Amino acid sequence: DINADPYPTFARLREEAPLYYNSQHDFYAVSRYEDVNRGIVDHGTFSSAKGAIVELIRADFPIPSGVLIFEDPPVHDIHRKLLARMFTPRKIALLEEKIRQYCVESLDPVVGTGKFDFVTDLGALMPMKTISALIGIPEQDQQAVRDHVTDQMKTEAGKPMKAAEEGLVSGDIFADYIDWRVDHPSDDIMTELMNVEFVDETGTTRKLTRDELLVYLNVVAGAGNDTTTRLIGWAGKVLAQHPEQRRQLVEDPTLIPKAVEELVRFEPPAPHVARYVTREVELHGQTVPEGSVMMMLIGAANRDRRQFEPDGDVFDINREQRAHLGFSVGAHYCLGSSLARLEGRVALEEVLKRFPTWEVDLPNAVFSTTSTIRGWDSMPASIP
Repeated sequence: DINADPYPTFARLREEAPLYYNSQHDFYAVSRYEDVNRGIVDHGTFSSAKGAIVELIRADFPIPSGVLIFEDPPVHDIHRKLLARMFTPRKIALLEEKIRQYCVESLDPVVGTGKFDFVTDLGALMPMKTISALIGIPEQDQQAVRDHVTDQMKTEAGKPMKAAEEGLVSGDIFADYIDWRVDHPSDDIMTELMNVEFVDETGTTRKLTRDELLVYLNVVAGAGNDTTTRLIGWAGKVLAQHPEQRRQLVEDPTLIPKAVEELVRFEPPAPHVARYVTREVELHGQTVPEGSVMMMLIGAANRDRRQFEPDGDVFDINREQRAHLGFSVGAHYCLGSSLARLEGRVALEEVLKRFPTWEVDLPNAVFSTTSTIRGWDSMPASIP
């Protein structure tokens, strides 16, 4: 019930228990913007090296080298720098035409049908095609790869997370592609990562090992698929519930980038992240012991009235822009944020061009349950 609508609980936490302790599952949580922002930046106290999900931290198994989101500086910075060169603003800008074409291919067939699903008809397809093109995944394999990398984080009520029991996926699904690329290099991330030389944490100049390369591809494929899919699902729901703001976007498409930013603040696809507490720390007059797990409630922080005046629980594309945490902050600021913003903008431009109005069918929408991402597997809508 809380996951379906966490915001009333988040509001109570911010005011009544800014440092919250859950005895059943043995974790702490912070919910105010200032605390979450400071905590995510302070990797010395709140470490990612044991994972960023409560279940993974509790499982306490070794994290493979190259899982950026589960690393701390300086190792994290070395690995991130390798991927950052694949996501330069110039390279992302060059993708716009391709992303628009993917949207056109998804949207044109549903024009005139009277119905459209924001996730299954668009959100689950366009990001998958985009990240697959970047990595170098053949079209016939894209859906299988997407399902493989997102399946690990799926959860069922009362059951443990699959990755916490079985360990993280190794990335073996990419092995054949790597072998093929050795003899058939291309202009993609896979080829670039195979050939890049870097100085590792030991001071050695080398290339990535095969295992590291598999992990990298797994991380990029997972991060590039699910979050933008959820963002597009939320766009369908939230804009249907705010028709006057949707009309503004139809009349003035230059407002769409602001709308994407407000959507990520208002319904962040990644609403929480966990950290391992490396040393005893004082928060709100209480002591958090070394070895604890701390949940950083991004979704709560993103609606904190102390940061977002006058009311963070109000969706407002005309809101004065202030820093939100929907793309995280500090060392772990989302590497693909510029790509996600571009995909969100182009998707909304193409949707609103064809469908200036729609009604969502919430009773038949399907909510997705994962340990990291919050959003929809289906968001059906009726269109005029």
